[in-house]
Amino acid sequence: MTVVTDLDLPELDPADPDLRGDRWHVTANGLLDAGCWLAQGPLSLIVIDREAGEFFLRSRSAEFPGKLIGELFGITDGPLHEQIVANIINRGGDDHRRLRSLVNPALTPRAANSWRPVMRQILEELWSELESDQFDFVSRFSRPYPSRTIARVMGAPRVDAQRLHEWSEWIQRQFDPIALSDADVVAEIQHKVGEFYDWVDPLIEERRSQPADDLITTLIRTEEEGERLSDQELRNLVLNILVGGVDTTQSQLSHAIRLLAGAPEQWQALRENPDEMVPLAVSEVLRFEPVTAFTARQLTAEVSFRDVTFPAGTLLLVCSFTGNRDPEAFTDPQTFEIRTERGKTRPLTFGAGIHYCVGANLARAELEEGLRFFAGQIDSIELNGLTELQAVSGIYGIDRMDLRITRAVE
Repeated sequence: MTVVTDLDLPELDPADPDLRGDRWHVTANGLLDAGCWLAQGPLSLIVIDREAGEFFLRSRSAEFPGKLIGELFGITDGPLHEQIVANIINRGGDDHRRLRSLVNPALTPRAANSWRPVMRQILEELWSELESDQFDFVSRFSRPYPSRTIARVMGAPRVDAQRLHEWSEWIQRQFDPIALSDADVVAEIQHKVGEFYDWVDPLIEERRSQPADDLITTLIRTEEEGERLSDQELRNLVLNILVGGVDTTQSQLSHAIRLLAGAPEQWQALRENPDEMVPLAVSEVLRFEPVTAFTARQLTAEVSFRDVTFPAGTLLLVCSFTGNRDPEAFTDPQTFEIRTERGKTRPLTFGAGIHYCVGANLARAELEEGLRFFAGQIDSIELNGLTELQAVSGIYGIDRMDLRITRAVE
């Protein structure tokens, strides 16, 4: 049996700030073309192929290394440390199963679908504010849309949507090694977590005495075999949903429009048959350009896979981008094509196993409503100059994307 440290592996640095756009595609696809299933990063191994990725994501001997990451970057106290310790993704065993059973009913497909009218209303409001057919899609739509949606889902005043967006963007950076290497950034994340706690605690207290039609009330009422959520569990679950449901949806919607702007025939197919094509388009965008390019795991015990021994403590990054290009799982995987039936294999974008993204149903509903709305309003769409892509080390987002559109004739 070969120990993984004895393998001669190609190198890949996920924290390279220049890994974005075409360079990212060429680099990642180059590893696939070379037949690599593992690569070596500065701090971890990178899992390239889908089968290996699913194996480690589902392994009971692997856990999300949030606490380790915190320790590596000196986060040993303060609000951010509390959030890391309490985060459901950093909990395992019976503790994780209990939290998951309590939060799942609030985020089922049916629960997510109940918020679709709210999503459509928000999109209509944003569209009514559009004065020109040339605009930055990120600032006009993909940034405010998920933050206003999550504000409504939480039962927060609309005026707080911008604050929720800011908190999400900052707190999400706890998963970005480039960001964590800057002490000032870490200090600001600490501050933002503290601000969120100060904001959400009174709202939780209010909902205990004044229930409403919102997520916090649903979580308060949730009970499983006599178990309920404590205030600390509630505040952190709400924070997890915020962090996982704003910046990610914003980024995925931006990439969806970017990809479809470059594929006018697919855009027209979407417009002509939205009922059939919108769900397919969302699935294809999630597969082709996942905004969570890497998902971390640390082994808690020695693991053997493909005649290779991985020692306990090994840090792994599962690459969803390359995993979503497995030719045995997806037809013609290197091509972006919403009109191709990809089969029933689920992309790795939302992860796999017990830590599969709890907010996946809500995110998918938001993306579907977004594409459905724009397909009804926009006849043609094209990139209009500046598109500022972020690096793939954290959430692979877009800072700015200038568009030129032709509105649909009413």
